[in-house]
Amino acid sequence: MKNNNFSTVFKGLIVGGTMLVPGVSGGSMAMILGIYTKLVHAVSSFMKNIKENFLFLALFCMGGGIGILLFAKPILYLIETYPMPMTYFFLGAVAASIPLILKEAKIKSFSWKIPVYIAIGILVVMLFSMGTQETFQPNAAEGVTNFLLLGVAGFIAAIALILPGISVSYILLIMGLYDTTIKAISEFYLPFLIPLGIGLILGIVLTTKLLEYVMNKFPEATYLIILGFILGSMAEVFPGVPKGLTIITCIITFALGFGAISFLSLNERKKNMDAVK
Repeated sequence: MKNNNFSTVFKGLIVGGTMLVPGVSGGSMAMILGIYTKLVHAVSSFMKNIKENFLFLALFCMGGGIGILLFAKPILYLIETYPMPMTYFFLGAVAASIPLILKEAKIKSFSWKIPVYIAIGILVVMLFSMGTQETFQPNAAEGVTNFLLLGVAGFIAAIALILPGISVSYILLIMGLYDTTIKAISEFYLPFLIPLGIGLILGIVLTTKLLEYVMNKFPEATYLIILGFILGSMAEVFPGVPKGLTIITCIITFALGFGAISFLSLNERKKNMDAVK
């Protein structure tokens, strides 16, 4: 039991740390670590087994909180100091989650619907990224309005947190709140974090059951739209082709990002196979 508790905290720490990376999905990371289904079920069926679900979610959230606080400053420093190589690292990490999403889609045969679903996901990302930054920018003169806007931003981020393939950090980035959020976390600035956190919790509670139903009932459509989200996010984050020697660094960081996520995925799959045996 103690090992399971430690594993839950540790996986929460990894998910929390990766959530700060633009383009990297906390949901995808939870899926790679083999804890995603249990997380969604614990939230959607919380009242059926309150004690067990509360303990599990509390341990996971504790790990996630530690991961966020632990990695906020280092990630912000790396992004500001090495923007191009770090962006390629993130792109590599995101690309590594694509095979997992395709597996979850359970595609039986190719049809015209497949590219349509993917296109829908890409279109949603493109439409959402248009004109959102000014909408959610904090304004010190309007306290109540800021509180509500940050709550709405948290609610939207919660959907990204639940759905594999959608990055919470990327959603914050296209809302123009990423740098502000990272700074608020690193400085523990509660007037900003509290309304964002309230919106996040409400979003998780109100949407998890619906998302769980859709993913179980319509896996192909749901996960292919999620794949569209991933591809659209990668296109939005893409910083352009590096020049000079930077291209070598970016190739290396892309490979490191891809390799790190692939390693975690393969390691978790091996553990699951050993558990079955």
